[in-house]
Amino acid sequence: MAQWERLKQLDSVCLQKLDDLYHSDALPMAVREYLAHWLEEQDWDGASRDSSRAVVLFQILLENLENQYSRFVQESNFLMHRHFRHFKQQFQRYQEDPCRLAENINWFLMKEREILEAAELAHQVQMLQVQQNPMESETQKNLEKSIRDFKNKVQAMEHSLRCLEEQQDEFDFKYQTHKMDGTTDEVEKNEQIKVLSVMLNRIHSARKSFLSEMTSLLEGAHHLQEILSEELEDWKHKQQVSCIGAPEDTSLEPLEKWFTAVGDGMFQLRKFLQKLEELQGKLSYDQDPIKTQKPGLQEQVDTLLTDLLQSAFVVESQPSMPLAHASGRGPLVLKTGVQFSVKTRFLFKAPELNHAMKVVVSINMDTPNVKGYRRFNVLGTSSKALNMSESMNGGMVADFRHLSLKERKVGSGGKSNSDLSLSVTEELHTIHFETHFNLHGLSVPLKTSSLPVVVISNSSQQQSAWASVLWFNMLSTDPKNLMFFASSPVASWSQLGQMLSWQFQSCAKRGLNEDQLQTLAQKLFGKQDNYENCKISWTRFSKENIPGQNFTLWVWLDGILNLVKVYLANLWEDGSIMGFVSKGTEKVLLKKKQAGTFLLRFSESIRDGGITFSWVDYSNTGKPNVRTVQPFTITDLKQIPLPEILRNFQLMEAENAPVYPLQYLYPNTPKDQAFGKYYNEKCGEESPYIKYIRTKLVFVSKELCFSS
Repeated sequence: MAQWERLKQLDSVCLQKLDDLYHSDALPMAVREYLAHWLEEQDWDGASRDSSRAVVLFQILLENLENQYSRFVQESNFLMHRHFRHFKQQFQRYQEDPCRLAENINWFLMKEREILEAAELAHQVQMLQVQQNPMESETQKNLEKSIRDFKNKVQAMEHSLRCLEEQQDEFDFKYQTHKMDGTTDEVEKNEQIKVLSVMLNRIHSARKSFLSEMTSLLEGAHHLQEILSEELEDWKHKQQVSCIGAPEDTSLEPLEKWFTAVGDGMFQLRKFLQKLEELQGKLSYDQDPIKTQKPGLQEQVDTLLTDLLQSAFVVESQPSMPLAHASGRGPLVLKTGVQFSVKTRFLFKAPELNHAMKVVVSINMDTPNVKGYRRFNVLGTSSKALNMSESMNGGMVADFRHLSLKERKVGSGGKSNSDLSLSVTEELHTIHFETHFNLHGLSVPLKTSSLPVVVISNSSQQQSAWASVLWFNMLSTDPKNLMFFASSPVASWSQLGQMLSWQFQSCAKRGLNEDQLQTLAQKLFGKQDNYENCKISWTRFSKENIPGQNFTLWVWLDGILNLVKVYLANLWEDGSIMGFVSKGTEKVLLKKKQAGTFLLRFSESIRDGGITFSWVDYSNTGKPNVRTVQPFTITDLKQIPLPEILRNFQLMEAENAPVYPLQYLYPNTPKDQAFGKYYNEKCGEESPYIKYIRTKLVFVSKELCFSS
């Protein structure tokens, strides 16, 4: 949790200390509140000693204040926009001395930490226990420790280098004194030469030791970067599956912190090598280890640093159209002519490069050379600078919000599928990003790409396109495989079941349980003891109709997902809907229950999603009968919510006497207890839905239910 948020949760005594801290105008509390995340992420201590970095942070602070001011103007928040205009004018006084601003802000943050630490210590004493750190993986704990060790060793080397420079300065002074000394006393001259020789040997040993330390440290840095690479690949996998609904944490802040720490250390090592070259220029001799070892170390440092920087350029938010999630779809489906957004991030935070690195967007750089494969142009603002004011924590991002695609006609005949077996929704394309890093004499071109996107030209293609996105990201480990659907692999039941569970969880906050998954598996593969070895092909999932129906498995499931998202989300989330249950299982479950027990399940015969309910009653002889109502579709639920249908559902028996057959939600929850919180407050004659129940949903005819 951020420092400011933790402070706001303290007791009144500590909050009074915080209020006292911000009694002056040196750092207004409103600025601290609205820029909390960004302020805490910056290295104010370092900036207070580095004027160039202080200038950059000062400029970004003014940008952030201007952004807040503009937001309050748009929101017609007169009081706050007036305050922030005044705050910006106040901070202008640091124009000539931004280091003082950095020093002041660092002081406030340090005092806040003191208040926090005192409060936390008091709490620990009171509770007689030490607070536990947030859960981290063992790998991440080890990585954090390794990075701390790396930074400590770099600092130790900086001290060693200063000592080496002092030794050399002392030697140079004595050597120049010796040269200028006009003494003719041979004994004295020999004594001076002996002293100089001892000093030179010490310098030689110090140089060897320093170079040996650097060699060892670079080996450690190489190992660190291997772990970082693994963590980055793990994040990319999490991001990939999160695009299709997996509940993964895709925050980049830990990676950004690690990349920046290692990158800063590597640039320090680079400076050390430059300093060694400077020292060698002042003093060189036979068997000087700098001559032989420095070129190899320089190449190693530059190679490691280049690899680090190139891998640090990533797509933080994949291409997505507005309201994609609201429509039941996720990212990676783009429609020609419709704006989409995408965000890149550079994980090595370099304030000196704020607004200096221009990111350029393109498409079709790696489109397969296949006749009929469509080509596109990117329209909109296709270049943008990485900057630190568009992210909450001051990370370097380029947030493209208004891009669109236009199909490019190829040749005179336009699009032709004569040599192409893929449908439009099986074509995969990637959005590419390029920029250039140039700092401290190191120049590195950077490239990254989005996950494959499916480009459609008509909304009717969206359902099929989303199926392609689901299938690709469920199975593919190679985002560059744009011909994936030319020979799509099969999915195991565990993969498919997990993916489908994610869809329900993302649209209504509840995945599929084991019983629901078992029912689906049985529907797909027949009754088996174990479904682990069962496979399903792309064709069966998205192209072949379900036996006895005129729609595919995906169309059926997507219809149910849309029904749940739009009309049944609350009921699905609280577990009221059993959903996937076979008719045979349904009978077995209900025949063991008291009369009026009912359950809710999805229809297997409605293309665009339907939900029905079945209940049990008993004949005069005690024989149980399970009866089922005709499924309710989107059209029905637009008119009347399902809880109101369940609340007022009637059967008309002899002499038109109404009977309310639904009494207990399976297994034994009274109906009003299960659904009462969803009922409309008005009831009876005042109910806005009663007219529909009287005319359409008041009874079940012989055609609408059956007995067994």
